[in-house]
Amino acid sequence: EVQLVESGGGLVQPGGSLRLSCTASGFTFSSVAMTWRRQAPGKGLEWVSAISGGADMTRYADSVKGRFTISRDNAKNTLYLQMNSLKPEDTAVYQCAKPKSWLSRDYDYWGPGTQVNVSS
Repeated sequence: EVQLVESGGGLVQPGGSLRLSCTASGFTFSSVAMTWRRQAPGKGLEWVSAISGGADMTRYADSVKGRFTISRDNAKNTLYLQMNSLKPEDTAVYQCAKPKSWLSRDYDYWGPGTQVNVSS
């Protein structure tokens, strides 16, 4: 059974930081690209970032570039998203997901998400 479980969300003030984690099981994590996406209140899903299986390639949405860093620890089957300089517009449910191919916006699996609230 494929499982993706996010953690690390919470309430943070504007300008603050959070580190999200996603633990994966049920597939060969180290050989596939992974993605973070988010859904803000009243809005659709937004692609945030992607990382290749070996972590040699990363991509970011313009809205988070320079503030967020995607990484992974394949030995732990874990994906991370370090979020710095957080803004109220970053408030969303953040999901990790396995794209069908590199940079695809179609997905095979995704987790239930973790809530990030950026507010003073």
